[in-house]
Amino acid sequence: MPAPYSDDLRQKAIEAVQRGDRKTDVSRMLNISRNTLDLWIKRAEQQGAYGAIRNYQQGCRHKITDWKRFREFIGAHGGKTQTQLAKLWGEGVTQQNISDALQKIGVSRKKRLMGIKNVITSSAKSFRSD
Repeated sequence: MPAPYSDDLRQKAIEAVQRGDRKTDVSRMLNISRNTLDLWIKRAEQQGAYGAIRNYQQGCRHKITDWKRFREFIGAHGGKTQTQLAKLWGEGVTQQNISDALQKIGVSRKKRLMGIKNVITSSAKSFRSD
């Protein structure tokens, strides 16, 4: 995700417009879009501040928030698929929510098939050169 423009750059742009420079010239000089400059000016007039918006919710809120309970739940039902886990958990949780929560707590979703070895069948042995 790109970083917001610095407050110093914003201040210079707004001061240049207030001095009487044309918005188009200011936007070209500072290499910003004209729309961005208009938004900064509008925010400065309405709120008195032109700084970047900080400390806002990024991403979705997790449907599973009790991580201790979720770890215990996974320990008890570790052999089930994510869809089955979602049905057992309830509370409107989907398979994707289970997948995201497993990734968050660092649990692998892959299952190992135990007892299966890469065995050469008897018909394949006849084609091997000894």
